Amino acid sequence: MLFMVIERFANQDPVPVYRQVRDKGRSLPEGLTYVGSWIEPNFDRCFQLMECDDLRLLQEWVLSWRGSGVTFEIVPVVPSKETREVVAPHLDQTD
Repeated sequence: MLFMVIERFANQDPVPVYRQVRDKGRSLPEGLTYVGSWIEPNFDRCFQLMECDDLRLLQEWVLSWRGSGVTFEIVPVVPSKETREVVAPHLDQTD
């Protein structure tokens, strides 16, 4: 399953997070895969796409960042291509 992890930097300061990634890595448990990330220009939020089949791995990962000053919102997501396949049979139906 894919998850969009919305990480909020405390005080819009990404430096502590980047320092921790540099010094300790992403702290990903085995089975949790980092796909990619995007940062808002004002350093308020980071959007990370993660993949795993066991939600406990996300919990373990979030706990590994305790005390770093970041908060996490985790949203399950479905790729657009797969959603198009689900929606396609309904396109010609009238309500």
